[in-house]
Amino acid sequence: MAKEGKESKTQDNYDARMPAVIEFAKPLASKKLNKKVLKTVKKASKAKNVKRGVREVVKALRKGDKGLVVIAGDIFPYDVISHLPVLCEDHSVPYVFVPSKQDLGSAGATKRPTSVVFIVPGSNKKKDGKSKEEEYKEAFNEIVKEVEAL
Repeated sequence: MAKEGKESKTQDNYDARMPAVIEFAKPLASKKLNKKVLKTVKKASKAKNVKRGVREVVKALRKGDKGLVVIAGDIFPYDVISHLPVLCEDHSVPYVFVPSKQDLGSAGATKRPTSVVFIVPGSNKKKDGKSKEEEYKEAFNEIVKEVEAL
């Protein structure tokens, strides 16, 4: 029952955050894709395959890690994240914007709002991590295809 309330809160938050989304937030995830992305971030963070925050994400991109970058679209000042799309394109890493930093933070298993999350599949090489990774791998690949189509 509690899960249903949380999901509807996320959907309500989608519409509520739309006015705050910055103008260069393209490609912006649709309501349906937003829900999928947040679920995948949640599963990936349980498997400990996410990098959180601008500094960690930039470091991972420069190192050559591959995955999916999820950027919050309601960041102010937007200079904080304005270089990320260009960096992603330079390293040919797909990226997508979601409207809410609060939703992104809670999906990334942290209480704080998060500006950017980098899902890096396969960064955790533990035996028990493999099964957790397989849980979100299919959803991850599906999202990457949808993002590249945008």
